[in-house]
Amino acid sequence: MHRPKMALNLVLRLDSLRASASSTAISNISRTFAISHATKRHPVCGLMFGRQNAGSSYEIPRRTFSTEKDTARVEEPNENEKKLTAEMEELRKETTELTEKVKTLDDKYKRALAESENIRRRLTKQIEDAKQFGIQGFCKDLLEVADILGHATEAVPKEEVSDRNPHLKNLFEGLSMTRAQLNSVFRRHGLEPVNPLNEKFNPNLHEALFQQEVENVEPNTVVVVSKIGYKLHDRCIRPALVGVAKG
Repeated sequence: MHRPKMALNLVLRLDSLRASASSTAISNISRTFAISHATKRHPVCGLMFGRQNAGSSYEIPRRTFSTEKDTARVEEPNENEKKLTAEMEELRKETTELTEKVKTLDDKYKRALAESENIRRRLTKQIEDAKQFGIQGFCKDLLEVADILGHATEAVPKEEVSDRNPHLKNLFEGLSMTRAQLNSVFRRHGLEPVNPLNEKFNPNLHEALFQQEVENVEPNTVVVVSKIGYKLHDRCIRPALVGVAKG
C-alpha cells in the first residue's frame, strides 16, 4: 500500500521537473531571439547597433571582425596614404637624380678650373717667351753682319796698322768700334756669343764638323772653332761650328 503511493509521488516530481526545465529553455530561446532581433549588423563595416528600448540607454557599439576579409580591409591603406607614398617615392628619385647631377657638374667645374689654370700658365709662358725671344729672327739676321765685321777686322794685318798708314788705321779702328758697339747691343738684349775653345763638347750648343788627334788633350774637347755660336737668353739660336779631339 505504501509502495504504490511512493511511486506515484516520484512520478509527480519528475513531471514537475520536466515542466520547469522546458519553461527555462523556452525563456532562454525567447531572450536570445529578442536580443538578435534588437541588434543589427551594419552591412558594410560589420558594426553591431542596438535598438533603444523604452526606459533603456544606447549601448556603445563595438567593432567586431567576422571574417579575415574584414581584417584585410582594415589593413589596406587608404587613398591619401597611397598618394603620399607615391609622392615620397618620386621625391626620392628626384633627390637621387639631382645628387648625381650635382656630382657631375662639380666634377666638370673642377676640370674646367684646372684646364683654365693650365691655359693661363701656358699663355703666361708664351707671353714671356714672346717678350724674350720675339727678336730672335732679327738677331739671326744681325749675326751675319757681326760675322762680316769680325772677318774684316781679323783680315787686317796688325803690323800695317800704324801711323805710317793712317787711312788703314782709321778704317780698322772704325770697324773695331762698330764691332764692339754691336756686341754691346747684343749683350744688352740677352744675345751672347759662344766660343767654346778648349771646353768640353756640348751637343746643345756646339756642332761638330770633324775630329782630329791632338796630344795631351782629353777626348771630346773642342780644339778648333770654325764659327762662333750665339745664344739668346740661354736658348741656342746658332750652334758653334767646332772640331773636337778624337778619343
